[in-house]
Amino acid sequence: MSSLWSLAPCKITLWENSPVHPSRLSLKLVISNASENKNHSLPLKLCCCDSSDSTAVIGSTSNTSAPPVIRKKKRVRYRREYPGESKGITEEMRFVAMRLRNLKGKKYPSSHNSNSDCEDSSNDDVEQKQEVKQDNDGETWKPSTDGFVKYLVDSQLVFNTIERIVDDSNDVAYAYFRKTGLERSEGISRDLEWFSEQGIIIPEPSTPGVSYSKYLEELAEKSAPLFLSHFYNIYFSHVAGGQVIERQVSEKILDGRKLEVYRWEADPEEMLKDVREKLNMLGEHWTRDEKNKSLKEAAKSFKFLGQIVRLIILL
Repeated sequence: MSSLWSLAPCKITLWENSPVHPSRLSLKLVISNASENKNHSLPLKLCCCDSSDSTAVIGSTSNTSAPPVIRKKKRVRYRREYPGESKGITEEMRFVAMRLRNLKGKKYPSSHNSNSDCEDSSNDDVEQKQEVKQDNDGETWKPSTDGFVKYLVDSQLVFNTIERIVDDSNDVAYAYFRKTGLERSEGISRDLEWFSEQGIIIPEPSTPGVSYSKYLEELAEKSAPLFLSHFYNIYFSHVAGGQVIERQVSEKILDGRKLEVYRWEADPEEMLKDVREKLNMLGEHWTRDEKNKSLKEAAKSFKFLGQIVRLIILL
């Protein structure tokens, strides 16, 4: 009598990452005799095994399967733009300057201590603007000849430093800012020579100028974006606030004399615009982290410059 064979429903399972090479795989199937197990038919599992192995793995499996895993699509979050970011890094710096200048809209005492570098810079910048712009019967703005000479000496050191750095550096980023027409060191030298001829003793650079010069040298070696933030804001502040300082000093202590430091061979606004466009071009290649750090340096530049400007009225 011929044997009757029946195949119970079976599930074929293949495992990934099997250590057995595909060329050595063979399939083995053990089927139960229907005549012997008519009432006990179980699903069979078909397994992969090494062809050198003489055994087959058989086991029963359940007919139920796990529900599919539904993965939620991650929500795309877009970073919020910084003020002025769409126009360039110098526009972002301008917003920083505006925020510092307009902080609470009032003058802070020089002894005020803040909790961060940004707050320190804010207070210094507010003091500087108020000292220059307010002339309430001469009570706020009282320039002195000795103080203004100290201001020129420290400013000359700072300008000499940034001009030397951009001229001597091998960093290609600095090459864009050579011979901009904004250079001031030669003009300051002529003014100091005139003061010396008037019998005024020319002092050595003071702490504000020395500290700032040293900081700029260290920063230039560390990061071009951070140094260029100071470079731009030094000239920006000089062009924007220089006319106010010149007018006050000229009227009060120089009998109307025009200073060489505030004489330009061309329109300073146009020359500054050219520097601004070049810096914006370079800023397009900076990371967001570099831009954020450069904005912090912009705030620091106002702090250093404010200390130098105050030399004009300090005895």
